[in-house]
Amino acid sequence: MFSKVKGVADNFFDMLFWTGVQHKIENHLKRYNFSKIEIPMLEYVSLFQRGLGFETEVVAKQMFVMESKGGRSDEQICLRPEATAGTMRAFIEQQSTISTPFKVYSYGSMFRYERPQKGRLREFHQMNIEAIGVHSVMHDVLLIKMLHSLFLEEFEIDNFVLKLNYLGQPADRQEYVIAFRNFLENKKSQLCENCQTRLQTNVLRILDCKSESCQAAIVQAPKLFDYFSAQTRAEWQQLCNGLQELSVTFVHDQQLVRGLDYYNKTVFEFVSTLLGAQSAFCGGGRYDSLAQQLGSKVEVPSLGCAIGMERLLLILEPKRDLLSEKKLPLICIIPCAKEQQALALHMVDMLQAAGKCVELLLDGQTVKSNMKKANNMGAQFVLLLGENEMQTNSVTVKNMITGEEKVVLQVDVAKVV
Repeated sequence: MFSKVKGVADNFFDMLFWTGVQHKIENHLKRYNFSKIEIPMLEYVSLFQRGLGFETEVVAKQMFVMESKGGRSDEQICLRPEATAGTMRAFIEQQSTISTPFKVYSYGSMFRYERPQKGRLREFHQMNIEAIGVHSVMHDVLLIKMLHSLFLEEFEIDNFVLKLNYLGQPADRQEYVIAFRNFLENKKSQLCENCQTRLQTNVLRILDCKSESCQAAIVQAPKLFDYFSAQTRAEWQQLCNGLQELSVTFVHDQQLVRGLDYYNKTVFEFVSTLLGAQSAFCGGGRYDSLAQQLGSKVEVPSLGCAIGMERLLLILEPKRDLLSEKKLPLICIIPCAKEQQALALHMVDMLQAAGKCVELLLDGQTVKSNMKKANNMGAQFVLLLGENEMQTNSVTVKNMITGEEKVVLQVDVAKVV
């Protein structure tokens, strides 16, 4: 007997809940003029090396990489660890035929080689949302407001916090990186093993390391905000004012940097205490330079985010019945003998043509066993076809909820079930 691969999940009984939540998100996005797209699960490794950064944890440690049959290193492919780089790659390939703003969303599996735990799997699902070709910081305000409304008003989640930070432009960070690295040189022994490597490769990632020793080491560290230009400070203030104008509450977390190299300016996370260590269920920000990193001749200012579906569903579990997609009432048809099976087939065809959900039960040994099976399947109605029903062109309809039985003409059955 085979078991599933570690870090993945089978969904047998949750799909009504999944699809109900997914469709609610999609309907919300459509009101903000987002259109659905699909991008492949397989991409070249180099796409993420250039877009996410060679030294990011995702690229260095977490990608599922496959060698091509030709064995050429430049043809290495991988299962996508995230969707933003792939979406931007697709946009660049079709850029001549696309007008901006290009506001799109996609849904599907992502893959990262991580230690499985609550809210973190090796195959997980995201709703990915991108606004490509948008320059004004007001677009950041609108995206964050859209998400805030989704979680607070549509899903009525009351235990989340919006964390917000501003990373500025690369020029703003250049001097800060030097000062921050110099500050940490004398505290290197206090840093965890990962952060000792980050000290040389991606020092900003030390800011949001969860290690207690690393957090203690940076308490007196210089602040990025102190190195901002006047223009960057003005943009940050404009972002804050816009969110306050729309009644979006947030916490300014100066240590929030997100884990991917392509972010600049706005970064944010929606977090919930219900999720334990993996508390973020939605995160994103602005990535103005990503298009050029992937080969575009011009800068394409953009921003986006991803909603982690597994984590969102953990938060929404108490609302499962309310959010689950509703099934059509099930109607089971039971012929009492082989002589009624042909009639039962015609009745199945007639009811399905009328938009009904129908199951034909043929394999039970007796009518009683088929009635028990219909009950276990959650049928709302059972239609019994026996010799008398054949002769009178009728059908016996049993309401499985009330227990009531009545005989109706076969031509009228769709009106009563």
